[in-house]
Amino acid sequence: MTTYAAPHTIITSQAGRVDHRRRALLVARLRLLLIAGAFLLVAAAALVRITWIGSVESAPTEQSMAEALLPPRGEITDRNGVPLARAFPAYALWFNPAAMAEGGDGGPPLVKSPEQVAAELKAIFPDLDQHEVTQQLRSGRPGYLRRRVLPEDANRVIAIGELALELPRETDRHYPQGRMAAHVLGYVAADGHGRVGMEAVLDEHLLDPARRADPVALSIDMRVQGALEDELRSGMRSVNAVGAAGIVLDVDTGEVLALASLPEFDPNDVQSSDVRVTQEQYDRGIVAPAFNRVTNQVYELGSTFKPLAVAAAIDSGSLTDLSRRYSAEPYVVQRRTVRDSHAMGPTLNTPEMLIHSSNVVTGHIVDEMGAATLRQYMVDLGMNERPYIELPARGFPIWQSGEWSRIRAITVGYGHGVAVTPLHLASAYAAMVNGGIWRPATLHRLDPGEAPRGRRVFKASTSARMNQLLRMIAVYGTGRNADAPGFRVGGKTGSAEKPGNGGYRDTTLVSTFAAAFPMDNPRYVVIAMLDEPQGTAASSYQRTAAWNAAPIVGRLVPRIGPQLGVLPDADRDIDLSDLRPLVGDTD
Repeated sequence: MTTYAAPHTIITSQAGRVDHRRRALLVARLRLLLIAGAFLLVAAAALVRITWIGSVESAPTEQSMAEALLPPRGEITDRNGVPLARAFPAYALWFNPAAMAEGGDGGPPLVKSPEQVAAELKAIFPDLDQHEVTQQLRSGRPGYLRRRVLPEDANRVIAIGELALELPRETDRHYPQGRMAAHVLGYVAADGHGRVGMEAVLDEHLLDPARRADPVALSIDMRVQGALEDELRSGMRSVNAVGAAGIVLDVDTGEVLALASLPEFDPNDVQSSDVRVTQEQYDRGIVAPAFNRVTNQVYELGSTFKPLAVAAAIDSGSLTDLSRRYSAEPYVVQRRTVRDSHAMGPTLNTPEMLIHSSNVVTGHIVDEMGAATLRQYMVDLGMNERPYIELPARGFPIWQSGEWSRIRAITVGYGHGVAVTPLHLASAYAAMVNGGIWRPATLHRLDPGEAPRGRRVFKASTSARMNQLLRMIAVYGTGRNADAPGFRVGGKTGSAEKPGNGGYRDTTLVSTFAAAFPMDNPRYVVIAMLDEPQGTAASSYQRTAAWNAAPIVGRLVPRIGPQLGVLPDADRDIDLSDLRPLVGDTD
């Protein structure tokens, strides 16, 4: 018998299935939306994270990576990019007496005796002070035994087998040129900060991560620096001088191309004696090698001041006739006798006075100009202030404040009564020969157009006349030994007795030659100074600047001229035709 479902039952069953499908489809859609929403949330979170990393976290990460690649202290170069000071990783030798205790042994700091360890270290480092090291090892006092240890030497130290001998990695400051330009550069002390020279001046800059990536270029030219030091050293040794100083200065910018003070020190190995002297040494006039004679020591620079006095007289209008003759006989001023080192005849004119270097005639010229006028010119030349340069060691002149007496002005006119540094003299000569503009000296390399405007001290016409007179001194006078053929050198000698207890000491001189070249278009000033030269065979047994300082300039200029773009030319010179008849027979 066949059974049939009722019609309403079939309809109900179909409706249920449709309803079930709708619910399943709705659930599926909801799940899909949830999954899509989850993906969107993940994507949004990832996007936020990426944005955070890119905008916030990446900067310090990149910066720290960049800092890790930078040297810990910036580099210093000369004006041409030659490296003068660099930082690099190195080993040091450190004595740590607690190393054995830290390892759990608790016994004595050394396995071997202090004497044996010191002897083994001496075999590795021949210049080591074995006695001093033995004392330190025996005392159990921690500290450095040596700085700057090479990797191969570090391996030999490890082979000794002493845990107390540690080899920490440190950053070392290296001066590739050795002792050259030591007083310009200075050195870096154990605390990581610069001392004495441009290392001290640039300390903050060289340590700044934002700036130390770019080397700092100084104005120094190492080719000129090397030649200056070599000639000064040779000249100093040939006359047994106790010291020497020199500078080469660009007359139009004030840039220092070379600066040397001898004896020098080694910035790679600075000893306490390089920086300090004992009281006994100081009392005997001995200065430490790190003491800068160019910028920090003041001297009475003698007759090198006479051209400055003449320039002031010409510029002020008190000296208008160079042919006028003055008495060269000694005379008394305020109970002081003004005299020359030897008789120079009854009368001299101004060119003859400079050629023969007469104190007496200089006195007459200063007398007519007036003490106040000379003093103001010296102030305009910066002679009453510390020298202008970046170095921290700058000597204050010995300068009488207030109005100058008549005798004070006269003695200053021929280089006594005022004590200044050789740098003062260099800057003054630059102003005298460059057209009359005084500019501060600088150890920073200047780009074209960066030279300071300076201040006018002399008229351009005064400068032109002084260039003639300085050239005449080198051709006919006491500066003949500086007359390098073809380079048109001009300059003035100065030999001054050094002051001491009870007055001037006639057995000790400071000999100086202040020069410029080429005098038909002056570009550079050169100062060479010797402290306490002796009369030797090399100087024909003479102690004056004409025989010891002037020859240094005569040898130096041909060495540095071509490097500075000044080539010898025998067919060029400054015109002396209007002055030559005034000097008579100079043979």
